[in-house]
Amino acid sequence: MKVTVSKTNSCTGHRDCVYALTGSNEEHFFSSGADGMVVRWNLDNPDEGELLAQVPTSVYAMKFIEESNTLVVGQNFEGLQLIDVDRKRIEHSMKIENEAIFSIEKINNHLIVGLKTGLVLIVKMDPITPVKRLDFSRESARAVAICKERNEFAIGYSDSKIRIFDFDNFSFKQEIDAHVNSVFTVRYSPDGKFLLSGSRDAQLKVWDTDKYSLQEAIVAHLYTLNDLAFSPNGKHFVTCSMDKSIKVWDYSSLKLIKVIDKSRHAGHGTSVNKLFWSPYNNQLISCSDDRTISIWDLEFS
Repeated sequence: MKVTVSKTNSCTGHRDCVYALTGSNEEHFFSSGADGMVVRWNLDNPDEGELLAQVPTSVYAMKFIEESNTLVVGQNFEGLQLIDVDRKRIEHSMKIENEAIFSIEKINNHLIVGLKTGLVLIVKMDPITPVKRLDFSRESARAVAICKERNEFAIGYSDSKIRIFDFDNFSFKQEIDAHVNSVFTVRYSPDGKFLLSGSRDAQLKVWDTDKYSLQEAIVAHLYTLNDLAFSPNGKHFVTCSMDKSIKVWDYSSLKLIKVIDKSRHAGHGTSVNKLFWSPYNNQLISCSDDRTISIWDLEFS
């Protein structure tokens, strides 16, 4: 299989490292990072971003809730802010703990919020209220993945483990000795058959969700594997790393088919931190410590 990569835009304006990306099925996506700027971008006109909020500390995690047009922002040491995107104002806030927030996902009317302390909070959205604490580790809850097909969600921790929880009552189900270092990203395949994980150990691992047995271990990058994302059609996925590269993989064969980097594609000059593969025009979005956001067109043949 051949993939052609072209960089269509480079979005600038952030004053520091960009750590967080989220988006919708439509033309907008959102970014934030060490400068505390929460910005909305339009894929039809990506040259200028629209500032939605300025928060005083770094943002590592965000989640866009499409049905309510709400952006959930995890602000370090301050807690959660729910931003009304249309009105461009913070509608609700909830103080959590004096710690960094590393991950936010949504199940039905609840948020799953992972903290640097290892604590995971289940938060009801309307009204915004904490309803349950998942206290299984003293090390960071770095990443959350949802599997609706299996009624489960997975959390990757800095103690190198992945823990599986029940979708309905948030009960603990299983623990996986996943990596030899901190788990930075977890993602279920769109068909629910596999859980993919990436770590500071630079490995990509693939787990069969029937028993969470290891199916494949791949040395995917030179340094920390920061994030991974599936294509909208589920046929491909991408990984990104502290080694400054983005890699494109075929899901069915788990084969590497393309490396996107600075020398060949005018890629990022420093660590690539997050990825968002938008269903809108099938464009891939990446953000980096170099303060920029790149928009990529990928054509498969």
